[in-house]
Amino acid sequence: MTGETERFPPRRRRLPGRPAVLGERDFRWFFVGYATSLVGSSMAPVAVAFAVLGDGGGGTELGWVMAARILPIVLVMLFGGVVADRLGSRRVMLAAEVLRCAVQGVFAVLLLTGHARLWAMVALVAVWGLGEGVFLPSLGALVPTLVRREEWLSDANTVLGLARSVSTVAGPALAGVITAGYGPGVVLAIDAVTYGVGALALARLSLAPPAEAAAGSGDREDSMSADLRNGWSAFRSRRWLWVTTVQMGLFNLLVWAPFLVLGPLTAQRELGGARAWGLVMGVYGVGAVLGGLLMLGRRPGRPLAVATVATLGWALPSASLAAGLPLGWTVAAALVAGSGSAVCGSLYESTLQRWVPAEVLARVTAFGGLGAFVLGPLGLAAAGPLADRVGVAAVLAFGAGWQLLAAAAVLAVRAVRCRGWDGEPGAGAGAVEPARSAAGAG
Repeated sequence: MTGETERFPPRRRRLPGRPAVLGERDFRWFFVGYATSLVGSSMAPVAVAFAVLGDGGGGTELGWVMAARILPIVLVMLFGGVVADRLGSRRVMLAAEVLRCAVQGVFAVLLLTGHARLWAMVALVAVWGLGEGVFLPSLGALVPTLVRREEWLSDANTVLGLARSVSTVAGPALAGVITAGYGPGVVLAIDAVTYGVGALALARLSLAPPAEAAAGSGDREDSMSADLRNGWSAFRSRRWLWVTTVQMGLFNLLVWAPFLVLGPLTAQRELGGARAWGLVMGVYGVGAVLGGLLMLGRRPGRPLAVATVATLGWALPSASLAAGLPLGWTVAAALVAGSGSAVCGSLYESTLQRWVPAEVLARVTAFGGLGAFVLGPLGLAAAGPLADRVGVAAVLAFGAGWQLLAAAAVLAVRAVRCRGWDGEPGAGAGAVEPARSAAGAG
């Protein structure tokens, strides 16, 4: 058990009023940089949209630009997982932050000098998406190396989730004000600076040398396809992992994508327009912040069971819109759904990092992310035509019903329902050795 002792040394004294994990120097540096870059990332889509519209584009052109960002993320995510497991997550994330800083800087200069054209916007946004595609798998693999005590892992993911939730509320609002006053080029210039801050924070991390070595110690003679096969084997061999990934993929296809497309339409027709829809989505973000605060310091014995129960809340906003309830009910439903999203995200990430070996964690994270989001664009494209055939309320009601049924089905899987933090009988069949940071491997 020597490795466990090295990874989880005696508890540090906790400073009052903040999570103990923020006492970790490396995690604190990373949190500052990550939170800063998140704010910029959440501001940028608003600026890009108005840059396209300001150049004379319409809905079709805006769709091209948005698709140019999403498609590269999907295409390179698995590659990003392989590279992160080979070279180490920090190196890959640092390169991604530098790339995105450069892209947004060039984009800002083109806008500020009046030389931005549609083809250039599409190209720059596509490179931006490439950076995101390799960054995301690395993120899941880096977090456990920044946390020395296992019981702090859940708080680490909760704190990072809080940063994401706050940025989704504050970023677009701030971007709207700056875009209206100074133009989208200034927003993208700010975004470039925030990526620079993120890169600086990553560069200042002082991970133990064994962690750096082990993170990038994969057999360089293995081919890319062999690495992918190994990652896929690690992913599919864990029933709790692929079952929850399937749940999330179908949620994005059948519930969330229709809600995002048909929700604004319903708000326009029945709830008072854009202001009402902005209130719904804003309260969803507030709910995510509250859910994250609720999770701080809590470590339920059956994290995946609690996370799955939390997903029941995602059915409520669609059900409220389908039933034609007043705006107040939909806002309340969004609050519950946002809280559940934060609870689910924190517990799922912590479980993944706890139970998947460090040497394949980035690849497994990539397979999970790809499975969860690959069907989302299809749902976005199909929601409108399907609603024209069967009605908006029917599509939304089906999504709400599906979410309830899916959560019940996932809870019926013992590997999900009984998964715990430790390798005790309650961890369920197929338990594997907990993931270790490289510093504690051996």
